[in-house]
Amino acid sequence: MNAPVTLSLDHVSRRLAGRTVVHDLNLNVARGEVLGLLGVNGAGKTTTLRMIAGVLAPSAGAVRLGGADLYEQPELARRRIGYLPETPPLHAELTTAEFLRFCARLHGLARGAVPAAIDRTLERCALGDVRHRPMAALSKGFRQRVGLAQAILHDPELIVLDEPASGLDPVQALKLREIVRGLGEDHAVVLSTHVLPDVSACCDRVAILHQGELRHVGATHAQVDQGAVRVGVGKALQVDDWLALPMVIAAAPIDATHWRVQLNANATVDAFAGAVVARGFGLQELRADSLALEQTFLAIAASDAPAQAA
Repeated sequence: MNAPVTLSLDHVSRRLAGRTVVHDLNLNVARGEVLGLLGVNGAGKTTTLRMIAGVLAPSAGAVRLGGADLYEQPELARRRIGYLPETPPLHAELTTAEFLRFCARLHGLARGAVPAAIDRTLERCALGDVRHRPMAALSKGFRQRVGLAQAILHDPELIVLDEPASGLDPVQALKLREIVRGLGEDHAVVLSTHVLPDVSACCDRVAILHQGELRHVGATHAQVDQGAVRVGVGKALQVDDWLALPMVIAAAPIDATHWRVQLNANATVDAFAGAVVARGFGLQELRADSLALEQTFLAIAASDAPAQAA
């Protein structure tokens, strides 16, 4: 990897209530990269993200941001990290713009820079239509995007996202994945999830946590054949319906509402999902027709013995 390392975890551990929740993590993330932190519930993902974001101190080891120890210089978290917890910290009585103005003050933005930062972030997160709408009136998808907006408002080097697509419908999740993928072009991004399609759609690399230990690290696209996808739809379709999409070269039914679809070499999962939605097929599920990544994840999730990280 040629890009300079933005985040490094060096032998990081965390004990809570007398037990080790996270043990001896070593991990690097560079600017221009999206790292998926994958694991079942209770694997230690949220604890790890809180340490990365400067919310929780490690019991041992060091979290370094651009080479500086985050816990020797805690002010770095406010200025250089954007954090979206699983439940966004929103204020329902405020409008979207009012909330972002409040967050800008928390992040220490200069007063004169705030209007431009808000405008830029609203556009980036596709929130312009709800700029003056109270957050109490927003759908869950829009609230998640407002939560993401507060995390990127100050243009941080590192963006930390804890289950950002949790509870969203397929169309909302698709939009959020598109935004996260765009953020990975200019920032270092750590995305925690237990959903394999989120990893295959957004992430350059994947790190699998299990029982607080790092069990596997590797390139996402080396593990998943993105040419084959499994799709669930709400509409009865024929093979010709799929072949009418320009990126589809073959399709076979799995059952009445699920299909295995082969995409051409230049297609992306996001472009395919957009085409399915545009055609009104009633997209309900979309995931890589996995193979190695799914098998690796399931094998680790079912294991109790420590495994060697790759």
